[in-house]
Amino acid sequence: MQINLNTTWQSILSDEIQKHYFQELMETVDEEYKNHTCYPSKELIFAAFNYCNFRDVKVVIIGQDPYHGKGEANGLCFSVNDGVRIPPSLRNIFREMSEDLETIFMPTSGNLEAWAKQGVLLLNASLTVREDNANSHKHLKWNLFTDAVIQKISEEKEHVVFLLWGNFAHKKGLKIDRTKHLVLESGHPSPMSANQGKWFGNKHFSKTNAYLKSNNLEPIKWL
Repeated sequence: MQINLNTTWQSILSDEIQKHYFQELMETVDEEYKNHTCYPSKELIFAAFNYCNFRDVKVVIIGQDPYHGKGEANGLCFSVNDGVRIPPSLRNIFREMSEDLETIFMPTSGNLEAWAKQGVLLLNASLTVREDNANSHKHLKWNLFTDAVIQKISEEKEHVVFLLWGNFAHKKGLKIDRTKHLVLESGHPSPMSANQGKWFGNKHFSKTNAYLKSNNLEPIKWL
Protein backbone atom coordinates (compact mmCIF):
# COMPACT_ATOMS: atom_id res chain seq x y z
CA MET A 1 0.00 0.00 0.00
CA GLN A 2 1.25 3.46 -0.87
CA ILE A 3 2.27 5.50 2.18
CA ASN A 4 1.27 9.06 1.34
CA LEU A 5 2.99 10.88 4.19
CA ASN A 6 4.13 14.44 3.51
CA THR A 7 7.86 15.06 3.34
CA THR A 8 8.32 16.54 6.84
CA TRP A 9 6.85 13.42 8.44
CA GLN A 10 8.63 11.06 6.06
CA SER A 11 11.91 12.55 7.21
CA ILE A 12 11.05 12.34 10.93
CA LEU A 13 9.58 8.84 10.69
CA SER A 14 11.92 7.38 8.06
CA ASP A 15 13.38 4.78 10.44
CA GLU A 16 9.93 3.82 11.74
CA ILE A 17 8.32 3.21 8.35
CA GLN A 18 11.23 0.96 7.37
CA LYS A 19 10.68 -1.35 10.34
CA HIS A 20 9.34 -4.83 9.72
CA TYR A 21 6.20 -4.34 11.82
CA PHE A 22 5.21 -1.28 9.76
CA GLN A 23 5.70 -3.02 6.43
CA GLU A 24 3.63 -5.89 7.77
CA LEU A 25 0.99 -3.45 9.02
CA MET A 26 0.67 -1.83 5.57
CA GLU A 27 0.23 -5.25 3.94
CA THR A 28 -2.46 -6.20 6.46
CA VAL A 29 -4.29 -2.90 6.03
CA ASP A 30 -4.17 -3.36 2.25
CA GLU A 31 -5.79 -6.78 2.62
CA GLU A 32 -8.44 -5.37 4.96
CA TYR A 33 -9.40 -2.73 2.41
CA LYS A 34 -9.56 -5.35 -0.35
CA ASN A 35 -11.76 -7.75 1.63
CA HIS A 36 -13.88 -5.42 3.77
CA THR A 37 -15.32 -1.93 3.71
CA CYS A 38 -12.95 0.16 5.84
CA TYR A 39 -12.65 3.81 6.78
CA PRO A 40 -11.38 6.37 6.15
CA SER A 41 -10.82 6.08 2.40
CA LYS A 42 -7.29 4.94 1.61
CA GLU A 43 -6.07 8.36 0.54
CA LEU A 44 -7.14 9.82 3.91
CA ILE A 45 -5.49 7.26 6.21
CA PHE A 46 -2.59 9.64 6.88
CA ALA A 47 -4.65 12.85 6.60
CA ALA A 48 -3.78 13.96 10.15
CA PHE A 49 -0.13 14.22 9.11
CA ASN A 50 -0.76 15.73 5.71
CA TYR A 51 -2.83 18.61 7.05
CA CYS A 52 -0.28 19.33 9.78
CA ASN A 53 3.46 19.36 9.03
CA PHE A 54 5.79 18.14 11.76
CA ARG A 55 7.42 21.55 12.07
CA ASP A 56 4.01 23.18 12.62
CA VAL A 57 2.74 20.89 15.40
CA LYS A 58 1.66 22.93 18.43
CA VAL A 59 -1.15 20.79 19.83
CA VAL A 60 -1.78 17.04 19.79
CA ILE A 61 -5.24 15.59 20.41
CA ILE A 62 -5.35 11.81 20.78
CA GLY A 63 -8.40 9.78 19.77
CA GLN A 64 -8.99 6.05 19.67
CA ASP A 65 -10.04 5.04 16.15
CA PRO A 66 -11.92 6.52 13.17
CA TYR A 67 -15.69 6.79 13.01
CA HIS A 68 -16.98 3.58 11.47
CA GLY A 69 -20.16 4.78 9.74
CA LYS A 70 -20.37 5.30 5.99
CA GLY A 71 -19.03 8.69 4.90
CA GLU A 72 -18.11 9.87 8.39
CA ALA A 73 -14.34 9.50 8.89
CA ASN A 74 -11.94 11.96 7.27
CA GLY A 75 -8.66 10.85 8.84
CA LEU A 76 -8.70 13.37 11.70
CA CYS A 77 -9.68 12.26 15.21
CA PHE A 78 -13.10 13.48 16.43
CA SER A 79 -13.64 15.06 12.99
CA VAL A 80 -16.26 14.16 10.37
CA ASN A 81 -16.76 15.10 6.75
CA ASP A 82 -18.85 18.12 5.85
CA GLY A 83 -22.53 17.25 5.66
CA VAL A 84 -22.29 14.50 8.29
CA ARG A 85 -24.32 14.94 11.45
CA ILE A 86 -22.04 16.10 14.27
CA PRO A 87 -21.40 13.10 16.58
CA PRO A 88 -22.23 13.33 20.32
CA SER A 89 -18.58 13.51 21.49
CA LEU A 90 -17.81 16.30 19.07
CA ARG A 91 -20.97 18.16 20.10
CA ASN A 92 -19.67 18.05 23.68
CA ILE A 93 -16.27 19.28 22.52
CA PHE A 94 -17.91 22.24 20.81
CA ARG A 95 -20.08 22.93 23.87
CA GLU A 96 -17.09 22.98 26.24
CA MET A 97 -15.12 25.10 23.79
CA SER A 98 -17.96 27.60 23.51
CA GLU A 99 -18.38 27.87 27.30
CA ASP A 100 -14.63 27.99 27.90
CA LEU A 101 -14.09 30.78 25.38
CA GLU A 102 -17.26 32.55 26.53
CA THR A 103 -18.83 32.76 23.11
CA ILE A 104 -21.91 31.47 21.36
CA PHE A 105 -20.82 28.91 18.77
CA MET A 106 -23.39 27.23 16.55
CA PRO A 107 -21.39 24.78 14.40
CA THR A 108 -22.79 23.70 11.06
CA SER A 109 -19.98 21.23 10.35
CA GLY A 110 -17.91 18.77 12.36
CA ASN A 111 -14.96 19.01 10.00
CA LEU A 112 -11.85 19.98 12.00
CA GLU A 113 -9.50 20.58 9.07
CA ALA A 114 -9.18 24.23 10.11
CA TRP A 115 -7.65 23.13 13.42
CA ALA A 116 -5.23 20.76 11.69
CA LYS A 117 -4.03 23.48 9.33
CA GLN A 118 -3.09 25.62 12.35
CA GLY A 119 -0.85 22.95 13.88
CA VAL A 120 -3.28 20.69 15.74
CA LEU A 121 -2.34 17.05 15.10
CA LEU A 122 -5.63 15.13 15.36
CA LEU A 123 -4.18 11.67 15.91
CA ASN A 124 -6.15 8.47 16.32
CA ALA A 125 -4.33 5.56 17.98
CA SER A 126 -5.55 3.34 15.14
CA LEU A 127 -5.75 5.02 11.75
CA THR A 128 -8.24 2.58 10.19
CA VAL A 129 -11.39 0.66 11.11
CA ARG A 130 -13.89 -1.74 9.52
CA GLU A 131 -17.35 -0.43 8.71
CA ASP A 132 -19.79 -0.60 11.65
CA ASN A 133 -17.18 -2.31 13.84
CA ALA A 134 -15.53 0.02 16.36
CA ASN A 135 -11.96 -0.85 17.38
CA SER A 136 -11.85 -3.62 14.77
CA HIS A 137 -8.28 -2.71 13.82
CA LYS A 138 -7.09 -2.33 17.38
CA HIS A 139 -5.33 -5.73 17.12
CA LEU A 140 -3.21 -4.47 14.22
CA LYS A 141 0.05 -2.71 15.05
CA TRP A 142 -1.11 0.85 14.55
CA ASN A 143 -0.44 1.48 18.25
CA LEU A 144 3.29 0.91 17.74
CA PHE A 145 3.33 3.49 14.97
CA THR A 146 1.28 6.12 16.77
CA ASP A 147 3.27 5.61 19.99
CA ALA A 148 6.40 6.30 17.94
CA VAL A 149 4.82 9.46 16.54
CA ILE A 150 4.03 10.76 20.04
CA GLN A 151 7.55 9.87 21.19
CA LYS A 152 9.13 11.75 18.28
CA ILE A 153 7.09 14.86 18.98
CA SER A 154 7.94 14.65 22.68
CA GLU A 155 11.66 14.23 22.02
CA GLU A 156 12.24 16.58 19.12
CA LYS A 157 9.91 19.48 19.81
CA GLU A 158 9.28 21.86 22.71
CA HIS A 159 6.19 23.58 24.12
CA VAL A 160 3.62 21.29 22.52
CA VAL A 161 0.24 20.95 24.23
CA PHE A 162 -1.04 17.36 24.50
CA LEU A 163 -4.78 17.05 25.12
CA LEU A 164 -5.52 13.63 26.61
CA TRP A 165 -9.24 12.97 26.91
CA GLY A 166 -10.26 9.74 28.63
CA ASN A 167 -8.34 6.84 30.15
CA PHE A 168 -7.22 5.48 26.81
CA ALA A 169 -5.54 8.76 25.87
CA HIS A 170 -4.07 9.13 29.37
CA LYS A 171 -2.26 5.79 28.94
CA LYS A 172 -1.17 6.73 25.43
CA GLY A 173 0.53 9.82 26.79
CA LEU A 174 2.42 8.28 29.70
CA LYS A 175 5.87 8.74 28.13
CA ILE A 176 5.49 12.38 27.11
CA ASP A 177 8.23 14.57 28.59
CA ARG A 178 6.21 16.85 30.84
CA THR A 179 9.22 19.01 31.68
CA LYS A 180 9.08 20.64 28.24
CA HIS A 181 5.49 20.12 27.13
CA LEU A 182 2.06 20.87 28.61
CA VAL A 183 -0.12 17.80 29.17
CA LEU A 184 -3.80 18.46 29.93
CA GLU A 185 -5.96 15.52 30.99
CA SER A 186 -9.69 15.13 31.57
CA GLY A 187 -12.48 12.66 31.06
CA HIS A 188 -13.61 11.77 27.55
CA PRO A 189 -16.15 14.04 25.83
CA SER A 190 -18.47 11.11 25.13
CA PRO A 191 -21.94 11.56 26.69
CA MET A 192 -21.35 8.83 29.28
CA SER A 193 -18.18 10.45 30.63
CA ALA A 194 -19.32 14.04 30.15
CA ASN A 195 -22.58 13.45 32.00
CA GLN A 196 -20.63 12.10 34.97
CA GLY A 197 -18.88 15.44 35.35
CA LYS A 198 -15.54 14.33 33.90
CA TRP A 199 -15.47 16.57 30.83
CA PHE A 200 -17.27 19.89 31.11
CA GLY A 201 -15.34 22.68 32.76
CA ASN A 202 -11.86 21.39 31.87
CA LYS A 203 -11.11 24.69 30.04
CA HIS A 204 -8.54 22.97 27.85
CA PHE A 205 -9.02 25.37 24.95
CA SER A 206 -8.24 28.56 26.87
CA LYS A 207 -5.43 26.81 28.81
CA THR A 208 -3.88 25.67 25.54
CA ASN A 209 -3.87 29.16 24.09
CA ALA A 210 -2.54 30.72 27.30
CA TYR A 211 0.37 28.27 27.23
CA LEU A 212 1.10 28.87 23.55
CA LYS A 213 1.07 32.64 24.05
CA SER A 214 3.37 32.35 27.07
CA ASN A 215 5.88 30.59 24.80
CA ASN A 216 5.55 33.15 22.00
CA LEU A 217 3.52 30.82 19.80
CA GLU A 218 0.43 31.78 17.83
CA PRO A 219 -2.74 30.63 19.66
CA ILE A 220 -5.23 28.36 17.95
CA LYS A 221 -8.35 29.91 16.44
CA TRP A 222 -10.74 27.26 17.76
CA LEU A 223 -13.87 28.94 16.42
